[in-house]
Amino acid sequence: MPLLKYAAVSNLRLMPAASVSWPHAPTHQLAHQGTYFVTARTYEAAHHFRGADRLAVLHRGLLRLALDFGWQLEAWAVFSNHYHFVAHSPVNESDASSLRAMVSLLHEKTAKWVNRLDHKQSRKVWFNYRETRLTYQKSYLARLNYTHQNAVKHRLVAAAHLYPWCSASWFERTASLAHVRAIYRFRTDRMKLDDEIEVAPEW
Repeated sequence: MPLLKYAAVSNLRLMPAASVSWPHAPTHQLAHQGTYFVTARTYEAAHHFRGADRLAVLHRGLLRLALDFGWQLEAWAVFSNHYHFVAHSPVNESDASSLRAMVSLLHEKTAKWVNRLDHKQSRKVWFNYRETRLTYQKSYLARLNYTHQNAVKHRLVAAAHLYPWCSASWFERTASLAHVRAIYRFRTDRMKLDDEIEVAPEW
């Protein structure tokens, strides 16, 4: 496991959004070491991260830990009670062996932080997470589109790039127009995902 330079989550809340920018342009190709679709939700789908301040902490924590662990995010979306991301595993790994440690640390830090805010020190915040290794290019591209557009699916915004706690704005800035159009054309209505969960409207 890499040595972490993970700042205290309480400090992340005070940092400007640009301070945790994602550095690369999306590859749009499956990685030989492994590409994964990950979903995590809070315990009993509770809205512990309702509102911009709390979403900002969860969002920055995910991006920072991905950098620290060497996971290359290709798409992500963070909400009041769950999140999704598509990512390539680190180049020096042949599987998702570091994923559990990364997600566990994210959940530990954010749970402690939100419980301090709410004066609920022993409250269970996070439920388990699910990972799926993507082995077909079309499945990968469809999940990229699904994740970029997830805020639209949840009726939070009319256009994905308007939601600040997801990858759509970054994707549209860094990818070519042809790539953006190609990804956004992929159908997601036939995907079998357990994502019928109501999110809080405050963001």
